[in-house]
Amino acid sequence: MEIDLSILNPKARSLVGVDISSSAVKMVELSGGGAVQYQLEGYAIEPLPEGAVVDGNISNLDTVTDSVARCWKRMATSTKYVAMAMPTAAVITKKIILPAGLRESEMEIQVESEANQYIPFALEEVNLDFQVMGPSPSGPEEVEVMIAASRKEGVEDRVACAESANLRATVMDMESYAALSAFELIQAQYPEGKTETFALVDIGANAMKVAMVKGDQMIYNREQAFGGNQLTQDMVRAYGMSHEEAENLKRTGPMPDNFEAEILQPFLDNLALEVSRALQFFFTSTQYSEVHHIALMGGGALLPSIADIVADRTQVDTFKANPFANMSFAQRVRPKNLLNDAPSLLVACGLALRRFDQ
Repeated sequence: MEIDLSILNPKARSLVGVDISSSAVKMVELSGGGAVQYQLEGYAIEPLPEGAVVDGNISNLDTVTDSVARCWKRMATSTKYVAMAMPTAAVITKKIILPAGLRESEMEIQVESEANQYIPFALEEVNLDFQVMGPSPSGPEEVEVMIAASRKEGVEDRVACAESANLRATVMDMESYAALSAFELIQAQYPEGKTETFALVDIGANAMKVAMVKGDQMIYNREQAFGGNQLTQDMVRAYGMSHEEAENLKRTGPMPDNFEAEILQPFLDNLALEVSRALQFFFTSTQYSEVHHIALMGGGALLPSIADIVADRTQVDTFKANPFANMSFAQRVRPKNLLNDAPSLLVACGLALRRFDQ
């Protein structure tokens, strides 16, 4: 099956947002939109075993398919159309300038010609998509066009997981774009949100991704090799258990008596230091000198006291990201559980929002 990287313009229909990370499959379904407040119909999180997804690539198709199928079953939804996302690093994006007034067929020819200059693969090996962003800054006789391309292999692996779980992938997005879509709901919770600079810190299993956002623009991004697996490895060494046993213990507890003081606290201190370093990299490599808020997302944001520890280290207002704060909930959604899980659901929420794109 061919699927476009329809990053900015999918067909409108009921969708379940499906985020396949290195540690879990996460799903979100929304309803409402427009003049009506969004409602969270349901969500589910299904852990993945170590090695099923490595560096964003699905390395064990059967295992990931099984997790997708279990996650969808727990969602208890009839919606089989899904929106998925590629890791940001696996997608090449480029803004180009084209003459205004071109027909779509003419624009496709121009985009392919331009793409050949920027994409280090043969065009038949990639999924290529483009979207007109608006008039060019130079004048109305030209338009700014975003092109995006990703290797077909990576796209087809995700589509195959969906199809093998009896689902149909209709949108393939980028993780960073999806997270940014959900982040707009968080930004709206702040009276001055559109004029302030936010650091969106995604603490994943293997890496910490930091994106700086001002208004509706991502003005900076960086990835650092520090993630939740560091805590798991610390537990493996300290307690002589396997990686799977340590991950299960993190999820279910109870923790050993010395865990908080000897394992967790040093990890949280190191994590806060990494966030502080990311801010310094931002300040020294751009013209910006201030960040107003730090939004923590990803599995690592679920750790206790992490927001307070990062705030103490950076002296910046820090909170756990929750795009669902102003939504209503279907009866089966448990608000207390959602409050804990919300920071890990931004990408899945952003994908679910694609249902409402015009």
